[in-house]
Amino acid sequence: MNHSTRFSTRVGLVLAVTLVVWTAGLVAAGCNRQVERTGAYSPSSSVDCLANLTLTDQNGKKVSLASLKGKPALFDFIYASCPGPCLMLTSRMRLIANRLGPMLGSKVWFVSVTVDPEHDGAAELLNYAKQQGADRNGWLFLTGSPADIEQLMNRFKLVRQREADGTVDHVLEFFLVGPDGRQLYQYAASHAEPALVSSDIRQAAETGSASAEDHAQWKVHL
Repeated sequence: MNHSTRFSTRVGLVLAVTLVVWTAGLVAAGCNRQVERTGAYSPSSSVDCLANLTLTDQNGKKVSLASLKGKPALFDFIYASCPGPCLMLTSRMRLIANRLGPMLGSKVWFVSVTVDPEHDGAAELLNYAKQQGADRNGWLFLTGSPADIEQLMNRFKLVRQREADGTVDHVLEFFLVGPDGRQLYQYAASHAEPALVSSDIRQAAETGSASAEDHAQWKVHL
């Protein structure tokens, strides 16, 4: 192999490595761009997440999900004996609630649903809410029969299940439902910025839907 051939080979290898690194950077940037938004707009969703299903809140009162329509609702799924992940969800929800201020209860619902109804009655959920600083007007902690909880989770395309040791699988997302009961966004809770989520909620409270800009953005990314 002569000098010219060796030089060309080295140049080719450098270019190839550079291309791989550059491409990986683009992929990472694309992923990071989506992680920053941490939502998935669902413009074609026809599932009514607030169907005529009655559950029980942390104060022992019956709550019809259909009665929540008219205001956007931010959902999460937790359980009172959770060793950690649920505490993160509730803490992040609390930060979002702080940003919304008096809108919570007057213009917005927060709904935390137990995935362990066999052990979480109203008393357990009330104690959990108080311990986490989440016993607030407009923030419901709901329980019900296992069948009713599973029926609700199915509307969010979730499945309730346990590990072999009996622990409950975690749901690590938030779900923003519009005033009409249909899902607007889904957020990865660990990356959901309170400023972003509260902005989405305000938008939904004002217009009943997501913004046209987000609609276009997520039609592209999905």
